[in-house]
Amino acid sequence: MLLDANESQLVLVDYQERLMPAIHDGAAVLANARRLAEVARLLEVPVWGTEQNPSRLGANDAALRALCRRTLAKMHFSGAEEGLGEWLRPPAKPQGGNARSLPKHLQKPAQQAPERGTIVIAGCEAHVCLLQTALDLIEDEFEVWVVTDACGSRTERNRDAAFDRLAGAGAELVTTEMVAFEWLGSCEHPAFKDVLGLIK
Repeated sequence: MLLDANESQLVLVDYQERLMPAIHDGAAVLANARRLAEVARLLEVPVWGTEQNPSRLGANDAALRALCRRTLAKMHFSGAEEGLGEWLRPPAKPQGGNARSLPKHLQKPAQQAPERGTIVIAGCEAHVCLLQTALDLIEDEFEVWVVTDACGSRTERNRDAAFDRLAGAGAELVTTEMVAFEWLGSCEHPAFKDVLGLIK
């Protein structure tokens, strides 16, 4: 079971200016998040961000925020509580023509945009906002992959407890390099050298 870039989306949770200095190994966590976002951009994987109470905790790291299609400002710890799921799952396209006048059993189902149901997620704090967002996405029937080396908490114990709980709930635990190379799939991928430059 490997990641597929064409079925994936990347969610980056709360890498905020006032929070990151308190995160254990915060510089490395942020560097891996930036790396993930750059790889996603090269491979055309949609990138979304969240910010917890940004008026108090500040905006996300500017370089990271610039790589996100949109950033969700939230007050709930789980981004899914404030509409993240709607961003990740495209709405059905409306019916065209006079199909609505047909009896229900003759109508074609509404066409959906291609689904990217695999959510690669990382963020801070691992045991609060990341955990609650990931658990809600699992409940919403997304396939969730947690990038452990791009996640952080103020203490290692809290971070590791979050990973244990997420694995128990069915999330896959991966690293930045695992994601990058699985998204590439082959050293013949046109973006291989660029991605390798970000990883090395």
